[in-house]
Amino acid sequence: MQIDLLDQVPGAVAARGIAVVIDVFRAFSVAPHAFDCGAARVLPAGEVDEALALGRRFPGAVLIGERHARKLPGFDAGNSPTEIRSLDLRGKVVVHTTHAGTQGLVNAAGADEVLTGSFVNITAIRDYLLRSAPSRVSLVRMGHEASERCAEDDLCAECLALMLRGETAPLAEVRERLRSAPAAQKFFDAAADYAPATDFDYCTEVDRFDFVLRLRRSPGEPLELERVPATGREAG
Repeated sequence: MQIDLLDQVPGAVAARGIAVVIDVFRAFSVAPHAFDCGAARVLPAGEVDEALALGRRFPGAVLIGERHARKLPGFDAGNSPTEIRSLDLRGKVVVHTTHAGTQGLVNAAGADEVLTGSFVNITAIRDYLLRSAPSRVSLVRMGHEASERCAEDDLCAECLALMLRGETAPLAEVRERLRSAPAAQKFFDAAADYAPATDFDYCTEVDRFDFVLRLRRSPGEPLELERVPATGREAG
């Protein structure tokens, strides 16, 4: 298995094989929580206007999104697991747009499959990839605002690469190592009401979930994340 480490939107464009688009703080920690809260569908969108249009297309949809880490005007929640866990998502369509993570999903069109990547389901991702046995895996680190590398996405990619090679990854150290990461400081700033401290805990809770999120592309339909067991077999 060839493992490529790629970065930001150019990396997503270059991704081949099975791509894992990594965004730890916070997009791809949020998306699994949305399913855990009962969301029926999660639709990632690259542009704000596209997200708003999807909200109109699916009446009653819950809009989740941020730019520069702040909740977008008119949206129901920011890119925050704490916020979305306070909403009633049962049976709802969730539309999700972010500065980094969803940009990677939208641009990974050259990959055979696309998964989301974060620590909350990293072992499930490992298991899915090993069972799928692709010749190539592209680990796309979306970084800070899809413009520069960041400690949390780098660490997630490092851990996943080690796990795919059968080596020991420092998963027990994730929370402590990321506590001092530049992107984590907003969680500990009382003035940053858009980034509650509990978001840090949610995003660094290793292996809370035992499923992967895989991108579904259907002609004439919006992009959609589907919840798939780590075995690769569809639920039900």
